[in-house]
Amino acid sequence: MIAYLDCFSGASGDMILAALIDAGADLAAVDAQLTALGIPFELTFTTVHRCGLRACKVDISAPDGTWTVMRTYEDGLRLVQGAGLDPEVAARATSILGRLARAEATVHGVAVGEVHFHELDGVDTIVDVVGSAAAFASLGAGVVVSSPVATGTGVVPSRHGPLPLPAPAVLELLGGASLYGRTVEAELITPTGAAILAEYAASFGKMPSMTVASVGYGAGSRELEIPNVLRVVLGEPSGDSDVEPADAVEDLMVEATVDDMNPELYPFVLERLTEAGAIDAWLVPVIGKTGRPAQVIQVLAPPHAEEAVRDTLVAETSTIGVRASPVRRWMLPRRWLEVEVRGVTVRVKVAFRGEVMVNVAPEYADCAQAARALNMPLKEVYRAALTAAAGLL
Repeated sequence: MIAYLDCFSGASGDMILAALIDAGADLAAVDAQLTALGIPFELTFTTVHRCGLRACKVDISAPDGTWTVMRTYEDGLRLVQGAGLDPEVAARATSILGRLARAEATVHGVAVGEVHFHELDGVDTIVDVVGSAAAFASLGAGVVVSSPVATGTGVVPSRHGPLPLPAPAVLELLGGASLYGRTVEAELITPTGAAILAEYAASFGKMPSMTVASVGYGAGSRELEIPNVLRVVLGEPSGDSDVEPADAVEDLMVEATVDDMNPELYPFVLERLTEAGAIDAWLVPVIGKTGRPAQVIQVLAPPHAEEAVRDTLVAETSTIGVRASPVRRWMLPRRWLEVEVRGVTVRVKVAFRGEVMVNVAPEYADCAQAARALNMPLKEVYRAALTAAAGLL
């Protein structure tokens, strides 16, 4: 499936989330991921009109004194990585937060670890980021394309003082993307919206050839002289479509070869690498040039986590050198089902190639938890989860 984001009135995190829900994203799946964050908030969706266009609007509220949840990049990482989110949602949300942090660090001339999110520290930012990641995952869009992005004019207040529009962080985030200015004195494209676009959009241009399946409209907060909405168009590639059917992601392979370390330490090393932001990490046994057995620790990581992964390898292993190289990952669209095994919920991942279902896999952690809770063999939990999933497909 293709998702085309029509940003003729810019984009913000809440507009993207609302448009995806309006286009058919699974609200229950999104809510489950947001609830896992463990922060107090209320999410409401309402129908509004912007210059005569019906649109979905999302509003986020929190109890008094609980609005600020993410003062720093590390705060955001702790929220996402400690929530037990679905792996795809966690990886995307972590990457989006990393993009925001790197952009702010560049603009203000500080290290990423010194970034304070200020205007982005509220519940709404983390909800927009995780909610959008969950919505994209539920839709299973293999390719995301954005239109050229409209920007407004004027200045916007900040804790550093007035900033010109588009905001400096937006320009950092959308470097290489197609932007154009509108004579609208308003912040049309926000840093959160820009970070989500930068994470998902494979290109910025015209709408690909597709057979339209659904359309969603997400409303911004303000009434403007143009419809303040973002439009999402979902569809299947047509015969002459020029987009690839899988979503290519640029990541890094970070490696270290170790031949002199206590093997009992490796499980802890892999755990630490995951905490540092790795997407995945594993060991490959090799024979070194002197004939000694060794292990190559291979770590798949998003670019923003390179430094943390490198530091973890040096701190937790006996290596005195680390190498890194760029890699591209192609991921099939997938969606999650929730099934019951004797009253215990187990998630099942279903992957598709086009309209063809190519893989159905129960989530190991859920199955292991169910096996312990039910005092039931793990293989029987797997079998029961697959049987239950088959009844829903």
